[in-house]
Amino acid sequence: MTSPQQPPEPHGHDQDHSPREPAQPHGSHGPGQGHGSHGHSHSHGPATPVSRHLRRVIAAILIPFATAVVVGLVVLWPGGAPPHERTGVGFDRQTEQGEVVAVQHVDCASVNAGQVPPTGDTSTPEGREAVNAQQGECAKATIEVTSGPEKGRTFTEIVQPDAPRQLHQGQGVVVAYAPDAPRDLQYSVTDVNRKLPMAVLAGIFALAVVLVGRMKGVMALVALVVSFLILTFFILPAILDGSNPLVVAVVGASAIMLIALYMCHGLSARTSVAVLGTLISLLLIGLLGSVFIGWASLSGNTDDNTGLIHGLYPEIDMSGLLLAGVIIGSLGVLDDVTVTQTSAVWELHQADPGMGPRALYRAGIRIGRDHIASVVNTLVLAYAGAALPLLLLFSIAQSSMGTVANSELVAVEIVRTLVGSIGLVASVPLTTALAALVVSADRTDAGGRPGADIRKPAAGRGGRRRRAK
Repeated sequence: MTSPQQPPEPHGHDQDHSPREPAQPHGSHGPGQGHGSHGHSHSHGPATPVSRHLRRVIAAILIPFATAVVVGLVVLWPGGAPPHERTGVGFDRQTEQGEVVAVQHVDCASVNAGQVPPTGDTSTPEGREAVNAQQGECAKATIEVTSGPEKGRTFTEIVQPDAPRQLHQGQGVVVAYAPDAPRDLQYSVTDVNRKLPMAVLAGIFALAVVLVGRMKGVMALVALVVSFLILTFFILPAILDGSNPLVVAVVGASAIMLIALYMCHGLSARTSVAVLGTLISLLLIGLLGSVFIGWASLSGNTDDNTGLIHGLYPEIDMSGLLLAGVIIGSLGVLDDVTVTQTSAVWELHQADPGMGPRALYRAGIRIGRDHIASVVNTLVLAYAGAALPLLLLFSIAQSSMGTVANSELVAVEIVRTLVGSIGLVASVPLTTALAALVVSADRTDAGGRPGADIRKPAAGRGGRRRRAK
């Protein structure tokens, strides 16, 4: 809009080209700078390269850390999950695939689906369910085993009318196999096969990420796969192998952080600042989690699944496993916060290179406050949604809020939420301050020498005028 007018033109060139000034040895503002406006229009992509001195400082911090992570991976790398005798309880069962080949509707009383208590008492939930089962119409499903050594074998499954999961012909199911049970009781349906809808949903997710994120979306998906590989082949087997869950979680989360951030955002000083902010915040979360999990006497053994793990592998520290879960669960949101804050400060600096570290911090923290409010609310709602059935049970029992919060099942989620939220809140000013200091210190010319003669004119001419706006 102002390009035809001559008076504002020097300021326009200074404003547009300021992020590129360090690339000019003499800080020239000649006619050749007219091309600088086109260069600046692309400056919101890759971060502007920083000075050699600053790269050395960042490398001196991150290279030893990355080396320690690699050493930790090598030392703690497990040979696989240790074998054990199957208990046949919960998830610790041998399973095969099956298919419902026929469904016949029969009277529940004819198949002995429910037994009325001998006393005729129907005041209990069990008694009422038994009466309803006898009076209703049940489904008699014929299941064919489609995998394993007894592929092709069939068995029947009786489904009561009030069962939450009904079977229909052609449906894929997961069947549990108990070789030590009587032959007629060796197979039973434990779940439905939902691999196809899950695969379709994952495909839609991947397509959406690639269409919107393009190459960065592809790299994000690759980083996601790498994260799952580290979780599956290192973190889980190492914990089962008897390694300290906290140490395993710190090493594994650090490896995921380094790979994901540098793969998605490039090998740059901006990404390195985000890595430092994430690392310090993770250490804070680990420290707070360790203190409050111990202080609140949280055992980590809160349900049938954790009880089964403790029964199979009694040497596992369940409270340490809980702390490891807190650290890994906080990592994903931490990455989002630290990268966003670092990018915000970098863009603010490119928009106004005359801003000092204090001004950059104040502007960046204003963005961070909005981020804090949304992220904390997201965490609380996510944990509340996951624990909604449990909260309903407490509501049915008419328990007080203090009783609900004091129970270990809920206390675990409260500690997990609050510790993670404290780490997230702390990461905003911490990462913003780091980014402001780093990007403000990086005022150099093309030869890597301090560029004070470039910085001062930019601050004197354009800094105040732009801030006044």
